[in-house]
Amino acid sequence: MSSQAYTPGLKRKTATIVQQTRRLPISGDVLVKKGDNVEAETIVARTFIPGNVHVVNVVGLLAIDACETSRYMLKKEGEKVKENEPLAMIKSFFSLSKRYAYSPVEGFVERISDVTGQVLIRENPVPLEIDAYIPGRVVEVLPNEGAVIETPATFIQGIFGVGGEKMGQLMTVASHDELLTAEKIKPECKAKILVGGTLVTGDAIKRATEIGVKGIITGGINDEDLTNFLGYKIGVAITGHEDIPLTIIITEGFGKMNMSKKTFALLNQFEGRQSSINGATQIRAGVIRPEIIIPRPELKTTKLAEYKEKKEFLEQGLVKGTTIRIIREPYFGALGTISKLPVPLQRIETESDVRVLEAELEDGRRITVPRANVEIIEE
Repeated sequence: MSSQAYTPGLKRKTATIVQQTRRLPISGDVLVKKGDNVEAETIVARTFIPGNVHVVNVVGLLAIDACETSRYMLKKEGEKVKENEPLAMIKSFFSLSKRYAYSPVEGFVERISDVTGQVLIRENPVPLEIDAYIPGRVVEVLPNEGAVIETPATFIQGIFGVGGEKMGQLMTVASHDELLTAEKIKPECKAKILVGGTLVTGDAIKRATEIGVKGIITGGINDEDLTNFLGYKIGVAITGHEDIPLTIIITEGFGKMNMSKKTFALLNQFEGRQSSINGATQIRAGVIRPEIIIPRPELKTTKLAEYKEKKEFLEQGLVKGTTIRIIREPYFGALGTISKLPVPLQRIETESDVRVLEAELEDGRRITVPRANVEIIEE
């Protein structure tokens, strides 16, 4: 291992083994067994989330003493009730009139209190199901929680994303250096994951939403267009939980930025393939990057072994031949390959003496940058 302790960054793997842990937020029932083959839509675990509690002030509604609450109840603890169904009733003298207390929701009577004169109604439990997200094989069962799904796949990480898990067919609608405009989004894009573009415009996002597109994978996006789409300015917290109809994954950064030729070629190669994407992003401690998973059940063991060797090469850190991405100006977002790793420290514009590397960028330029200004692209 390299003494630099450099952690590989962005992943762009043509062939690898992807594992996804599918876990319920609370205890529930696991519906699959180890060794089962599942589809992306297969439900692997199910639970029920307790419903909200509503307080009915029976003592006030019936104008009675709290100690008399049970006496006038029409329902007992544990009994089901419908919305607007009478819970309690009191008759006037000679039964000429009646006064009721009604249930505000459908659910069941959780508690009747003769101390407070209140009745607690709990809404019916809400079912929660977790799907496999990717097709593959169950390699581990997590009792009462979920399962781990494994599949051979192409795996690509983005720089930034919004929106949660989506599944759909990849569809190329623009080249790596074209604007992804509204005109490129046709009715046949419905339920697809669109690929391409140096930047997705605000009108294109609006059009994609109207048509029912599942996701967009593109090079860049303007901050203003993202804010307009979300309805608020995004902060630095984790994304992926936004209440939005489609997921957007940015592969290069903010502004107009050509999608990497290699990334575009890889996505374009698998046009029509069913894929799984997730825009969840966290840029601080515990980095989470948006992901694109293209399941490839046709991959053979020998092919995966080749990429295992590549992984071991990457774990050496910065070495000649490693693919890198520049993460600071003036070459921010540029991709290249390390051509030389000078040993002596070199003085840079800030007058600091640092370790540098020489790299050849995709466009042929040869540059020298501080090693701290790059991240490894795992391929």
